[in-house]
Amino acid sequence: MNNIKDQENLNQKKILLRLDLNVPIKSGIITDQTRIDKILPIINFLLKKQCKIIIISHVGRPKGKVNNDLSLKPICENLEKKINKKIRLIKEDIFNLKKEDLFIDSKEQIVFLENIRFYEQEEKNDLNFSKHLAGFADLFVNDAFSCSHRAHASVSKITDYLPSFAGLQLETEINALKKVTTEIKKPVSFIIGGSKISTKIGIIKNLIPRFDNIIIVGGMANNILSYKGNQIGKSIKEDNCESIIEDIFETSKVHSCTIIYPEDVKVGKNIEDKSQIKELNEITNDDLILDIGPKTINKIKNIIENSKTVLWNGPAGYFENPNFANGSYEIAKKIIEKNKSNLIYSVAGGGDTIAVLNQINAINDFNFVSTAGGAFLEYLEGKELPGIKALN
Repeated sequence: MNNIKDQENLNQKKILLRLDLNVPIKSGIITDQTRIDKILPIINFLLKKQCKIIIISHVGRPKGKVNNDLSLKPICENLEKKINKKIRLIKEDIFNLKKEDLFIDSKEQIVFLENIRFYEQEEKNDLNFSKHLAGFADLFVNDAFSCSHRAHASVSKITDYLPSFAGLQLETEINALKKVTTEIKKPVSFIIGGSKISTKIGIIKNLIPRFDNIIIVGGMANNILSYKGNQIGKSIKEDNCESIIEDIFETSKVHSCTIIYPEDVKVGKNIEDKSQIKELNEITNDDLILDIGPKTINKIKNIIENSKTVLWNGPAGYFENPNFANGSYEIAKKIIEKNKSNLIYSVAGGGDTIAVLNQINAINDFNFVSTAGGAFLEYLEGKELPGIKALN
């Protein structure tokens, strides 16, 4: 995989740059800028090389139709302020555009194409659409690792028509994930949360042979508590997961990997409630499990204390209510404490995990924080990602 930073003579070259700027926007206001901050290095690198940059990205799921609520305009304006340069958002139909239409003013260095998912051809990985996009530029750069598990036109097929390169962020992301998969320092622990265990089974099974501890928290831990014969009240639980859980425990025995799940919990009667600590045998029918309890937190902190590598994907509880955020905060603080002494290599990934880290201003206190959710997990699962395959 060739990286754009190794290319000579990029001066005045037109670069089609695929980014992931799918940030949360409420009433036109960006509520989390992490993904925009992450792409600043590639923008600054290409500007320094005197390139002309054509940015392709998406927001949300417009399903192939124009939706003004999902315009890239607020992102365009946010980036303008960050780099102190004028950026033009091209709203015209992409099919009516030609290469010479993009940089009308010779001083212009960056243009944005409007949300690429306004075109149904994008998600269909349409060849003609890819070819038309390729006609705008001299080179293609993918710096959107978090979109690289999608076989979409601006990620996958585009590489058939242009010399194609990995961006700075994409290479950093893959190197960080290699450190927790193929170049591991043991003991290694994986903290995994989220609501559905069925969507994470592939990752868990793939990591059991290589990891020493897998710590299951969040909604998916309720399935294990229930499987082990505990009452979980009205907590979220996925149906028909018994064989999946049995499989996890059987596989872990074969590979001497310890599976850890909550020993005590914090409950409320609803998600807005105050929290109450309960032992597993104290949970009643109208309880909602919304966080891990102090015994579980101490156990997880002990495991982190004795680990050399930690991977974290998914919060420990319903952190949106501060009464149920303590488990996630304590996990983060323990990892940060070990990181500051250089005693651990830590990678965190996924949108909710980033939201937790942003709440305690800790995004820079991990060795690497991945904005990717799906791509991050599919890479760990050992799947070949279409966007990476296309670059290779």
